Amino acid sequence: MANEYPQAMTIAGSDSDGSAGMQADLHTFFTRGVYGMSVMTTAVAGNSYGIHASVSLPTDFIDQEFADVADDFEVRAAKTGMLADSTLIKTVAKNVTQFDFGPLVVDPVIMTKHGNMLLEESAFETLRTDLIPLATVITPNFYETQKLAEMTLESEDDMVKAARKLQLMGAKNVVAKGYHQDADQSEVRDYVLLESGTGFWLSEPYHHTDRVNGTGDSLSACITAEIAKGTSVEAAIRTAKKYVNIAIGNPIEVGHKFGPINHWAAQDEMNR
Repeated sequence: MANEYPQAMTIAGSDSDGSAGMQADLHTFFTRGVYGMSVMTTAVAGNSYGIHASVSLPTDFIDQEFADVADDFEVRAAKTGMLADSTLIKTVAKNVTQFDFGPLVVDPVIMTKHGNMLLEESAFETLRTDLIPLATVITPNFYETQKLAEMTLESEDDMVKAARKLQLMGAKNVVAKGYHQDADQSEVRDYVLLESGTGFWLSEPYHHTDRVNGTGDSLSACITAEIAKGTSVEAAIRTAKKYVNIAIGNPIEVGHKFGPINHWAAQDEMNR
């Protein structure tokens, strides 16, 4: 039967070194047993040393990508990655509203894990007003949670309050990722707030490594893949947390500087 196999889609930029963006999403989809499709929004030229150039695709081309996927396939869950400007965000929001691609996981790529801003302020506001209200799940990192909630996070109570603020913006379920910059840190704790109002913490060991490119992409992609297979949102989030931690904890030597996580180690360990 056509389209019987579970399908998921990433709406993101192409990262030429394969460690993050669309490539990390597709690695994750494959290792979690779903067929991955993509709508490319930008193309990035870079390597393990850094990003050196990027270009956004024309919006009419992006519209056609969405239309072609919707015309032939049955995408059961989709996710967004980095959307470079307000025009791209509006284009994506328009298309995920027009077509049924299942639940939407929004990885709000606003700031790096080190706190550096990636979006202009105007694009940030468009993200808040146009895309976040469409999110079944939102997965901000520590600094993105602070930016979105407009508050400084200094305690676990602050994380809980911030997650509630994000839910009030329209995101049904929130995964607020914890801080992970201390040299003597032993664990990373993320706060999860479900649509039902249930909240809980997820904790995994902290790995001291520079092989962490694509962690946020892979977490949101794993949630997307699990939802596409029919898993509940809560179970998808729990699986994704474990998956990414295993992938970080078993580094592979690719590139000279900042490297990718090991999706295959996560696949092997979680399939035992």
